[in-house]
Amino acid sequence: MIAAPLGVIVGLVLGLTGAGGSILAVPLLMAGMGWTLPQAAPVALLAVCAAATFGTIVAWDRTHVRFRAAALMGLVAVVTAPMGVRAASILPLPLLTLLFAAVLGLVGVRLLVQAVRTPAEAGIVRATVAGEGPMTAPGHWIPVNAHGRIVWGPRTAATVGGIGAVTGFIAGLLGVGGGFVIVPALRMASGLSMHSAVATSLMAIALISAIAAAGAVAQGVPVDWSAAPAFVLGALAGMYGGRKLAPRIAGPRLQQGFAVVMLVVAVGLALRAMGLL
Repeated sequence: MIAAPLGVIVGLVLGLTGAGGSILAVPLLMAGMGWTLPQAAPVALLAVCAAATFGTIVAWDRTHVRFRAAALMGLVAVVTAPMGVRAASILPLPLLTLLFAAVLGLVGVRLLVQAVRTPAEAGIVRATVAGEGPMTAPGHWIPVNAHGRIVWGPRTAATVGGIGAVTGFIAGLLGVGGGFVIVPALRMASGLSMHSAVATSLMAIALISAIAAAGAVAQGVPVDWSAAPAFVLGALAGMYGGRKLAPRIAGPRLQQGFAVVMLVVAVGLALRAMGLL
């Protein structure tokens, strides 16, 4: 009864705000279901995987998904995501929660800065990304040709693999999809447009989230299978609704409001981890 509405909220946020939106899945499950972070992480990952898969399908015919890059990230995450799951089982719960709060706070600050510096990019969200969009300056680590396609070589493969390695570890450790890592990393290391970076991150997130969730189950992390399906279906329903609403309301002000919510949640988690809340 509680999991489905929580999933709808996560899906709506993901559909409306794009990369980073799914990071609220874990704190929502912790607050709504009374779970610890390790208990919430696998269920959150399942919902993120489903929503990102939906977004990939939508974006596939409408924009340029760099599927080779996404597949390489997922392949590397096969190694690093289980390492993150293992690290989460070793770290003390308060420290793990503080780490999540720190990541949440950093993402919130980045979204605030992005909304001010590049307001046009705030409207390019996962649920509605379409077209190729303008390219940035040519990247030094991941070169892109005149058609917006990645030029592959040893350095390109190493850079893309490194992004996947970091994202996989974070996904396993904190139960987040990692779009807040993939999109800015691709933008900084390559000349990919925002449209292409977001679309590519969708496929990568779907793969990495599935791998991290499977790693958690394989290592014996308890999963509430009675609540997980409702949460996942709710997230898909919310994602669909967000896709319909995004063209009307997505933009800098919405992103700023979402970033403020993230910062408030981050402070609350930090206080809770320190026993002050």
